[in-house]
Amino acid sequence: MKIAYFDCFSGISGDMCLGALVDAGVSLQKLKRELKKIPIRRYELHAEKVKKAGVVATKVDVLQEAKSKEQRAKGWKDIEKVINNSALSQEIKQKGLKVFKNLFEAEAKVHGGTLKNIHLHDLGDTDCIVDIFGTIIGLDMLGIKKVYSSPVNLGSGSVKTDHGFLPVPAPATAEILKGVPVYSTDTSFELTTPTGAAILKGLSAGFGSISLMNVETIGIGAGSQNFKDRPNVLRLLIGNPSSPLFGKLNPSIPPLEKGGQGGFEKLGIGKMLKRDVGRLSDEEVTVIEANIDDMNPQIYEYVMGKLFKEGALDVFLTQVLMKKGRPGIKLSVLCKETDRELLIKTILKETTTIGLRFYEVNRVVLNRETKLMDTEFGKVRIKFSGLGEEILKATPEYEDCKRIAKKLKIPLIEVMERIIKFK
Repeated sequence: MKIAYFDCFSGISGDMCLGALVDAGVSLQKLKRELKKIPIRRYELHAEKVKKAGVVATKVDVLQEAKSKEQRAKGWKDIEKVINNSALSQEIKQKGLKVFKNLFEAEAKVHGGTLKNIHLHDLGDTDCIVDIFGTIIGLDMLGIKKVYSSPVNLGSGSVKTDHGFLPVPAPATAEILKGVPVYSTDTSFELTTPTGAAILKGLSAGFGSISLMNVETIGIGAGSQNFKDRPNVLRLLIGNPSSPLFGKLNPSIPPLEKGGQGGFEKLGIGKMLKRDVGRLSDEEVTVIEANIDDMNPQIYEYVMGKLFKEGALDVFLTQVLMKKGRPGIKLSVLCKETDRELLIKTILKETTTIGLRFYEVNRVVLNRETKLMDTEFGKVRIKFSGLGEEILKATPEYEDCKRIAKKLKIPLIEVMERIIKFK
């Protein structure tokens, strides 16, 4: 699993994020092509190498034409419409909308408005959209699965806004970074902007010192200032976390010997799983747990079904013995970090629990793929799991087997066994 660490020793802004990503290997041309999926125009992306206090970095600027009616300050509904009408993937849309919602909610809190009537005046709507989605797209291009950040340097002094001169950090920046470790140096400048803060808050899984990782790539993104005593840059470290199970996830692990596939070769599955040959897939997921001892057991089936529909990777129940000897149920949910908030809200709304816990864990999974296969019963979905080219497990889809068993009036177990043995 590839991770990224934002080292914000000189703050963070949207253009610094873009510069660090391009410096780390993101193709500017490919980034431009992806950003064209968003229905905004009249801007160009420009990148160049610059020096900041002796450090070579990449500066990326969003160059806009003169303001037009199309570029009037946008509100939350405008942004939401622009993004939902884009051709970006659903995952990138949701991440971007999450970042923007943090930004709008902070502006509303600071200026006494609501999500519906706040507009992006100081921020510049086109810049903001390009910076935020350019960062998310760039991280996706580099295969980043998890983002972490250092404590954030805010700078000091004051900043000029449409509301006059305000202290650093700007009120919106301070609001966004609630709960995030921050500090200030004697640099009299706004080092961290609201856009930079929103990107960090929306994308970072954690804040602190660099965790144990194997750094593969470093990207340096330039800010707009030239300080004599320190570089105004954002450093991006990219690599793999050290795994307690697999050490450094050495890519030279040899593939296992072929064999044990039986009749699967005749089903045409031979090289179906050859990606990541010989590698176990190590990924980080979130576990959500709640202990419940006062709920009607009939409700669990409904809750589990809803959690699966909302993105849960797995949901299961465990019998537990609680205080004073009361029998209870531990509800456990495995999910991606991006789905955590929604699933927590569902558990709190749909069950009797008044609290829960969550934590990050690593899990190992085989490569998996489901194919529609010809069998003696006709077309049946079969899930194949394996390492490299070796098929280790094959499981026919339960619902397909149940349908066949009911139609032919034969035992379900017989249907499943005959499908697996079919050659």
